[in-house]
Amino acid sequence: MADHTKHQATPIISIPDHCRIGLALSGGATRGIAHIGALKALIENNIRIDYISGTSIGALIGAFYAFGIPIDTIRRQAEEMSWLSISSLTIPKNGLLSNRIIGDIVEKYLGNVHIEDSPIPLAIIATDIATGEKVTIRKGNLARAIMASTCIPGVFTPIKFEGLTLVDGFLVENVPVSPLREMGADVIISICLSMLRQYREPKGIVNILLNAYEIAIDTSTLATLKDTDVLIVPNLKAISPDDEAQQAAMYTEGYTAGLLSIGRIEDFIQEKYHPKRISLWQRFLQRFNGKKKAPVDDIQVFRALRSGELNQLD
Repeated sequence: MADHTKHQATPIISIPDHCRIGLALSGGATRGIAHIGALKALIENNIRIDYISGTSIGALIGAFYAFGIPIDTIRRQAEEMSWLSISSLTIPKNGLLSNRIIGDIVEKYLGNVHIEDSPIPLAIIATDIATGEKVTIRKGNLARAIMASTCIPGVFTPIKFEGLTLVDGFLVENVPVSPLREMGADVIISICLSMLRQYREPKGIVNILLNAYEIAIDTSTLATLKDTDVLIVPNLKAISPDDEAQQAAMYTEGYTAGLLSIGRIEDFIQEKYHPKRISLWQRFLQRFNGKKKAPVDDIQVFRALRSGELNQLD
């Protein structure tokens, strides 16, 4: 297993020792390589990650990082993954395919490990298909937990885990913010791959199912982001998720979005721990004059970007 200290870099922005940062990685299927680009940018700028939560492909990438796998190794593995490489045929009872190969990939790099052994505390989101409830997995076999979180219902066979029947976590919390506060995070950074991107060409049952799930989930994702402090959204609108030749472009968009977030992360931490003092008189003038606009947050910006109405925020 790799030494997680290799992720540390020369400090670029100042983060107080007592500030605990949580990172939420959304689902996104084959777009997951954009997570790796964004994570690379955070690492290069010494954004210390103290807690990680992941849904679906975000659970796989988050687990690799949490257990100390170097970011370039994670990228090489992601580049080798495709629908064919992570799927195997099964008797169509509860799903057309098995995602056992994802479990094999985890065990290849990390061995037969448990989530609670992770050097960085890790939470993985799945859905109990019998009750519809969210399941936050903090303990147990890592490979099985990731298989559960990446198990697209109707495509992959549901995963039995600790007596539950689990499928993909994107049904209940695509951007897994909620576990991070419970784990102790003071600042939450979320990487969301579902706000600025194309849907797949509706050819074949898998693409149709994925589009149906993603269209439904996109309408509820914004509401779940209210507790995010800094939101990173790679712009994948011009990139087809079906074109594996465009993986480098998705990685680059993720990296660019990560770099663009550094200033916002620094500003948020600065304001949280070293707020500028405003005199009572200045506060009175601000209230009396009413000229100061309410700040535009990340979620407003990306809602406007998605709808093509960014000029409304001017």
